[in-house]
This record gives sequence, C-alpha cells and structure tokens, in this order.
Amino acid sequence: MKRYATAALLGAISLSACAQPQAPGADAKTAAAPAASVAGTQPKTTPGTPDAKAVAAIRALNQQVPIDRVGAAPMPGFREVIVGGRTLYVSDDGKYLIQGSLYDMSVKKDLSEASLSKLRKEMLKQVPISDRIVFAPANPKYTLTVFTDIECGYCQKMHSEIAEYNRQGIEIQYLAFPRMGLGSQDHKKMIAVWCAADRKQALTAAKSGKSVPMKDCKNPVTMEYDLGQRLGLTGTPMIITANGEQVPGYMPPQEMRSYLDKLAESAADPKTAAASG
Repeated sequence: MKRYATAALLGAISLSACAQPQAPGADAKTAAAPAASVAGTQPKTTPGTPDAKAVAAIRALNQQVPIDRVGAAPMPGFREVIVGGRTLYVSDDGKYLIQGSLYDMSVKKDLSEASLSKLRKEMLKQVPISDRIVFAPANPKYTLTVFTDIECGYCQKMHSEIAEYNRQGIEIQYLAFPRMGLGSQDHKKMIAVWCAADRKQALTAAKSGKSVPMKDCKNPVTMEYDLGQRLGLTGTPMIITANGEQVPGYMPPQEMRSYLDKLAESAADPKTAAASG
C-alpha cells in the first residue's frame, strides 16, 4: 500500500513537468531541450535547514521535477514548496507532505493560489515582448498572457474573437504551447508561425486551418512550452492576468471584460475580495 501511495503522489507532483511523449521522428536535441531546463531548476538552500529538508523530501520522490520556490508556509511548522506549477507543504523536518489548497478561513482566501500567482507574474516577466505575438487595442485596460496552440478548439474560438477582445479593452499576448509535444507536427507548425515575417497574420491563418509556409529559425517555442509546464499548464488556452492569476478558462469577450472588472474591484477593495473568496 505504501508503494502505491508513493507512486500516486509521485505522479501528481510530476504531471506538469513531464513533456508529451516524443513524437516519431523527433530528434534527440529537440526532445531534450525542456528536460535540460527543468533539471537546472532548484532553489539554493543551506544544508540542514527546513528549506533543505523540504527540497530533499521532494527529490526523494522525483529527482527531475522542477522546484521553483521554497520558503516559510503561512502555517507554522511547514515549508511552502512550488513544484511544477503546484503548491505543496512539507513539514520542517521533511517527514510530512501535504497536497492541496491552503485556505485562510479568516479572510476567505486561497493562500496556495496567491503564492502561485506571484510566481507566475515573476516568471512571465522573463519572456520579452519580442517573443510574444501581441494583439492589442490602442489603450488597453487589461493585458492577458495566453499560452496557446493552433490545433486547440477553444484556442481557435478565442482567436476568432480577437478583434472583440481588443474592442473590450483587452490586450492578448500569446505564448506558444504545442500541446502535441516537442517534435510533433503541431510543434513544427508553431515554429513556422513564430518564424514568419508577419507572426500575427501567420497565427491567424494557422488557427483558421490555412497552411503556413514551413520555416525554421531561432525561436522561443520550446522555451515557452517548457515555461507553460513549469507554471502548471494542464490545458490550452491557459490564460493569466497581469497579476499572475489564472483565469478559469475560455470566456467570450464581454464575459471576460466583466470578469476582469470584478477582479480589479476586488483588488481595490479588500472587503470585496474577502467576501468573494
């Protein structure tokens, strides 16, 4: 029983860090790119400290899973560890591990999501605007980062309404996430989009089912795919606000504007935020 419980936990914390199976014909250099980045992800800790024990506990389950942050948890006796887009809690002695959201009943706030939002915001800052495909109105009220795929139905639907999102004052900044995995035809098509002379036109064509001339160049597609996994992406489109909060999923433009307005109101009024949870 202990063995099966450990296996289940291992799978849970490694899910977002595991790439899709390597596609037939994918070369070893391309397939290995995210793994190299993930393997180098680990916070610095001092031996013997609660932080070091927490990292050691995670590494005992999985040597490769990315650990992006470790520090004091909001509850005493535990460390908060962000692992592959998930928040875990490990006891200071490294003996116990808790999965799931930590909810503060006094203020009705999900503390786990708050920590993830902060990390997402910091990590997304590392992606320059030149590596994104941006559709923006003249004076945007809100900016969303969207991990997208050209084959995903909801990604296609969202993009078909891009002009209306812009009319609603919403800027969309796309990052690439070829959901079929590295080396797949999907991956190659997304590289072609990012290598096109007019990326916006190429992305619109690809999402409309039109062919895009296959090209290769120095591009951020693999890096963005890796980043999406580290942020806990489980499906496309993954939509993230400027504050790092993850939007539940696709919403029509007017509904999205209303949702963002409510988030802004909650942020401006702590009492409203507490009431809304």
